[in-house]
Amino acid sequence: MEKIHIEKNTVQETLIIPLFGRKMCTERFPNLFQDSKAVELINRLDYDFSTMEKKAKSPTYQFGALEVAMRENDLMIEVKEYLHRYPQAAVVNLGCGLDQTAENCDNGSCTIYNLDYPDVIEIRNNLIPCEARVFNIATDLNDLSWFDSIDASHGVVFLAAGVFYYFKKSDIQTLFLAMAKRFPKGKLVFDAAGKRAVKIMLKTWVKEAGVTSIEDYFSVDSLSQDIEPWMEHAKVSSKGYMLGYNDLKDSSVPRFFRLLAKAGDGLMKMKIVRMDFLERTK
Repeated sequence: MEKIHIEKNTVQETLIIPLFGRKMCTERFPNLFQDSKAVELINRLDYDFSTMEKKAKSPTYQFGALEVAMRENDLMIEVKEYLHRYPQAAVVNLGCGLDQTAENCDNGSCTIYNLDYPDVIEIRNNLIPCEARVFNIATDLNDLSWFDSIDASHGVVFLAAGVFYYFKKSDIQTLFLAMAKRFPKGKLVFDAAGKRAVKIMLKTWVKEAGVTSIEDYFSVDSLSQDIEPWMEHAKVSSKGYMLGYNDLKDSSVPRFFRLLAKAGDGLMKMKIVRMDFLERTK
């Protein structure tokens, strides 16, 4: 099969960084994580991975890759739980990039939708051709017209990985409330972090975007303070991002990584948030 060339310093290049992390974790922590689709796609790319491979020897880079892997693992657990109850449901990956978490949850009867900006979907269409029951949708998530493209007649579960940190609180509130109203009995799962962690994560991006403050951007220190007061038509819960679904007590994981994971879930308030949208009485 002919290799697909990836240009340096392009959107394509930024998309393969988390992809490389998932491949690395598949090889580095095989007992904890497997993403054969990421490995397959990386092997199809014509790209000089030497810089990433050099960075991959760094404990900091390895832990960052483990964070990416555990996030995908956590979201897959939640998606599969929903599909166990609603096997023909729609699985919607919000801000998908080149992520194939939804496809990794495919039970043979669900319908999969991958949503992202038009330029990203164009790249995805070239690299990952849609198979049966898979649809790629080019859209801005804040343009709620994308709701009309989702067939939720048999249920719907939404997932978002590393996406909502870049949204303003007001936009998140508008989006979540509209989703809850449009998709009762649906489910949304996503990763979130406290304000301290979000400031660290967005520091470079905020400067480049010319944003003077990130106080308006979405963070979750406490469900009871930051989500539940305005999200009345959903049951909201959370688990630790790194240790909530897996204790990482595997011989391949350094003890220091487990300490970092504990700090992430605790001090940085990193978490996986689950929202079960409630049916409304008329």
